[in-house]
Amino acid sequence: CPEDEVFLNDEEKLKEYVLNEHGIVFTGCADYIQGVPWNYGQFEEDILDICLKLLDNSPKHLKKPAKDYMRRFDPVYICRTVSAMVNCNDDNGILFGKWDDPYTDGVYPGKWNGSVAILRQWNNNNYQPVCYGQCWVFAAVACTVLRCLGIPTRVVTNFESAHDTNGNLTIDSEYDDEGMDLERSTDSIWNFHVWIESWMARFDLRQGNDGWQVLDPTPQEKSEGVYCCGPAPVKAIKEGDIDVRYDVPFIFAEVNADCVTWMCPEKGKRVKIDSDTKYVGQKISTKCVGSDEREDITDNYKHPEGSFMERYAFKMAVKRRLPQKPKKQLDVYLKADGPNYNGANVKVSAIISNKNSMTKYCTLKFSAMKKKYNSHSKQKFIKKYQEEITVRPGEDKTVELELTYAEYGESLDKYNLIRLTALIIDGKTKESAFTLKDISLINPNIKIQVLGTAVVSQKLTVKIKFENLLPVELNNGVFTLEGAGLIDGQKEIGLGKLNPGEVIAKEISFIPSKRGLKKLTVDFDCDKIKDVKGHLNIDVQE
Repeated sequence: CPEDEVFLNDEEKLKEYVLNEHGIVFTGCADYIQGVPWNYGQFEEDILDICLKLLDNSPKHLKKPAKDYMRRFDPVYICRTVSAMVNCNDDNGILFGKWDDPYTDGVYPGKWNGSVAILRQWNNNNYQPVCYGQCWVFAAVACTVLRCLGIPTRVVTNFESAHDTNGNLTIDSEYDDEGMDLERSTDSIWNFHVWIESWMARFDLRQGNDGWQVLDPTPQEKSEGVYCCGPAPVKAIKEGDIDVRYDVPFIFAEVNADCVTWMCPEKGKRVKIDSDTKYVGQKISTKCVGSDEREDITDNYKHPEGSFMERYAFKMAVKRRLPQKPKKQLDVYLKADGPNYNGANVKVSAIISNKNSMTKYCTLKFSAMKKKYNSHSKQKFIKKYQEEITVRPGEDKTVELELTYAEYGESLDKYNLIRLTALIIDGKTKESAFTLKDISLINPNIKIQVLGTAVVSQKLTVKIKFENLLPVELNNGVFTLEGAGLIDGQKEIGLGKLNPGEVIAKEISFIPSKRGLKKLTVDFDCDKIKDVKGHLNIDVQE
């Protein structure tokens, strides 16, 4: 009803943000966005009971249950509780976060296909945290819980997402004169970060802050002494209203912080070589209503980059003006012809621009490093290249480079991310310019075909095909199938060895239990590549 604080006056959006048990979570990097299927499963048997147990295990309920029950009418209170309880940092929460190997005593975060298995494991193991989660897993599980409780919720991905640890709205990065990230700053920029938005009125705030509210259950920083974040009005984030509750300054920085790059040679002083006001907060994405396509909602969070209103909002947040950045006489940027596929060679171009009236004799230093999605470059070179070049006045000189699978293959993890850096130094004036670019390599596709008509309580067979496009053999391959209303739990199929270029096809049967449009998700893992995802929407008839 309209008096309800979570009332959403749009039937199609209600179907999407409350009733839809399936979704797409966007990952990768801004240049190569990938949609990963997720089974929310909020209406699966026992999930509502588990969500209520989640509330009953919160510290506030355990301390004062009567007061907790009285406050459960308030969506702001419920959302902060869920944001805190999806991680286990302060309580008997659901997920233990981990961002580094090894994962042998739990489940690698990219292996999860949905929330149901996670919630059931937490419940069945007497509320012990489930190992392991990362940002999209935390967000997707929180989305399941809040949809189950009737609060319209959607999963949102912010590409080039800043983590500002000191609250100054600036992300500082330091590199040596070879282009290696020195990793001395506690600030970081994640290739992508995933949170959720929930729809509600904010009667606790001044007018103009109703609507979508950011919640982030990934444990990054404490909010009022607890690892939770939000709800923060998206409207307040856009306008830089950092005095609005909850946690607007932190989220404002995630989408709008400025980046400053420093070069720190082994001998010599620290030199500022770049300042970028546009890098952070790109292609903020969520699933479209009624389809699996991507909706870009960047305009909800920020004014157009470089516009007066965007800079005004930044000024209002930090209470200061930034000095005008002088135009560079020597510049460099990287271009990677995409899309780039795992197993193939990656072609990269470094373009060096001389805007001076004098010829420049320069050293180009190029490097490629393994990159973690949530921070730094792991200090492992995949490739280093150096060349002495001459750049005439007004010239844009292109240097062609290439990465082979033999060079990068052993360095990849689930995210297939590689950080490219280029440093150009004028041999005479010592003027320098620096740039970086992250690329995400695309894994081979999983193809799914339905054989016959899907009918409730009748056996359905699907055909799943996978081709090994890598130049090496793949061992210990496994398909894992999951889908609310299609399969009870998960189904694993062993595949063995796949030679280069080999195609494997498996026919797998199951019995759908619910009518309507359902999503089958398939995960492929082996020794060389992990968490390759495929999905297919299946319309199950009565």
